[in-house]
Amino acid sequence: MIGWRVTGLVLAAGGSSRLGQPKQLLPYGRATLLDHVLAVARRCDFDQLVCVIGGDADDVRACVDFTEVDVVENQAFGEGCSSSIAAALDAVDPCSELLVLMLCDQPGVRPETVGALLAGRGDGQLAACAYADGRGHPLAFARSMFGELSALHGDKGVWRLLDRHGDDVVEVPIGGPIPRDIDTWEDYQAVVQSPGVS
Repeated sequence: MIGWRVTGLVLAAGGSSRLGQPKQLLPYGRATLLDHVLAVARRCDFDQLVCVIGGDADDVRACVDFTEVDVVENQAFGEGCSSSIAAALDAVDPCSELLVLMLCDQPGVRPETVGALLAGRGDGQLAACAYADGRGHPLAFARSMFGELSALHGDKGVWRLLDRHGDDVVEVPIGGPIPRDIDTWEDYQAVVQSPGVS
């Protein structure tokens, strides 16, 4: 990874339709869920940090600490995660050669996870975390993949991209299960009651 400039991208534009209120602003630790994920991202080896917001954007801007974060607002957030990735690419530093994708509703990802991904990808164009129960975020994409990233559609576009590249995707082993996504109240309760959240 030496010599690579890296941009971290936190996707936080969802409308939280299943939850019924902005998941970005759910209490987590001493602040909000999005504050927590951005704090994790700030501790990673990123040269730039970008966050895409969309749903409830005004409230999110008012409540979340975006210090040292380049904020992009995706007006088309209802079209899925792919639209947020496409919106973010214009904000990526032209000198960045690698993009690391993180999710605002997956607070179990740690800086060590990102560090392992960066260290384990070698010079692969695409890399994913290989947890005990499958492939998951964070994901890493070299600049050579940005054109394909910008052309994705829907919520599952990034996974279809990885499937399309098959054996070219570097899978970096990460201990433990895939960190839980927060999509429902049950997910939220399970996550906040897990060890280490205070």
